[in-house]
Amino acid sequence: MLHGAGGSYKTWPFYFPNIKEYADKYKFIIVCPDGNKTSWYFDSPIDNRIKYETYVSNELIVEIDKKYNTIADKSGRAITGLSMGGHGAFYMAFKHQDVWGAAGSTSGGVDIRPFPNNWEISKRLGVYSDNQDNWENNTVINLVYLLDQKNLKLIFDCGVDDFFYDANKRLHKKMLERKIPHDYIERPGKHNIEYWTNSIKYQF
Repeated sequence: MLHGAGGSYKTWPFYFPNIKEYADKYKFIIVCPDGNKTSWYFDSPIDNRIKYETYVSNELIVEIDKKYNTIADKSGRAITGLSMGGHGAFYMAFKHQDVWGAAGSTSGGVDIRPFPNNWEISKRLGVYSDNQDNWENNTVINLVYLLDQKNLKLIFDCGVDDFFYDANKRLHKKMLERKIPHDYIERPGKHNIEYWTNSIKYQF
């Protein structure tokens, strides 16, 4: 479960204590990695110190499978997140379909291009005006081409008053056009804890 911009590995258990009950109910091991506030879970093409895609999709997986009684296969793994973490979950799941069997996003920043000056994304990809290819190649909505009709179970949602609502609607439309199976939900709500607390129940 990936946190949003400005958050940390403590975000999910602190703001959403019900996930502990969900872990018992659904027999899940829940892992909350730290995304360093604004990593956007990229392997940065401009800063080789920032390799959060590798960290979460490779190194962390290996360590969790070593230490815990996991199903060490994509059929036993799901990834989700909120806001920046929703982007990160889809970003990694789309690119690493051998690792993840299911992915979710709630209020996800699934198209980062409309926000060139927000959340320190330019520190990860470079200034948009000078590094347009980095932005085009690392925004979730442009990675739908990696999907087929069978590898990933997908669910995503967004509140209709959220600033990421338009991006999520466009992602839904693109998946429909490409006949990618998925569950998409839009409901009343903003980009806030109240919305995510309700949303995450459905994702579980």
